Amino acid sequence: MRCPQCGTEATQGAAFCSRCATRLMMPHPETRHEYALTRILPSWWHFAGELFITFAIAAVGVYNIAATHTAAPHANAGIGLLLIAGAAAMFGLTNLRRHYTSWSLTSDRLIERRGFLATHRREMELSDVRSIEVDRSLMQRMLGLGKVTIASAASADFMIRLHDIPDPERVAEILRQARLKRLA
Repeated sequence: MRCPQCGTEATQGAAFCSRCATRLMMPHPETRHEYALTRILPSWWHFAGELFITFAIAAVGVYNIAATHTAAPHANAGIGLLLIAGAAAMFGLTNLRRHYTSWSLTSDRLIERRGFLATHRREMELSDVRSIEVDRSLMQRMLGLGKVTIASAASADFMIRLHDIPDPERVAEILRQARLKRLA
């Protein structure tokens, strides 16, 4: 290899020229590994309506089973068991829905995942984050929840919204710190 500055023939693998001290080879850049910072799931309060209906159906099922022992003519233990099984299935589906809606924050990007059978995945590089907004209604403040909206600088209409998440201020601060570390 020849030195681009003085033309001296350099030894194989030398980083600098022995005559003029010009850098001959650029050192390999340090490889950066992406690592997970946090995984965020929606709060159970996001599914409160579905859970209320589930528990109401289970209560009617328990009532039907209990009423058969008091010889009530309108009660049927089979229907009661069927209602309890339906409520358990609804609770299981709600739990699946909660776990298959998530947001993952890594050292380089924010990833939104939705869906169980049909999936939807969106990613935003932390270097593209334009703004981070935290919105909390009165009810959300009482429950310790909120909504975080992250807008992208890459596109005016590209946003990721984290709905009904616990401690949204902490999540927004983790995002800000990760973004600053990424830009540094």
